[in-house]
Amino acid sequence: MSAYVLVNVRASDDSAGMKEYSATFPATLEAYGGRFVIRGGDIEVREGGWDGTWLVVIEFPSMSQARQWYESPEYRRAAALREGHADLDLVIVDGL
Repeated sequence: MSAYVLVNVRASDDSAGMKEYSATFPATLEAYGGRFVIRGGDIEVREGGWDGTWLVVIEFPSMSQARQWYESPEYRRAAALREGHADLDLVIVDGL
């Protein structure tokens, strides 16, 4: 069963660190079967509120692979580049 990583990103700047993170992050997905479903784009709020700069949705073949990706050294190294440049909310959800 597929699993999804949902990320609400609040970028605080467009620094070199954030640009490096954005360039490095996609390569962390490949070994775990992850693929972008949504990566940024226009957001149109119809109900409630939204406090993010952009939304990311990543699909993985399984919950186990999503967890392995999140805990991987590749992702941890990429995430360190983001520190101080963006805050985010990240959840891993089982698909149907």
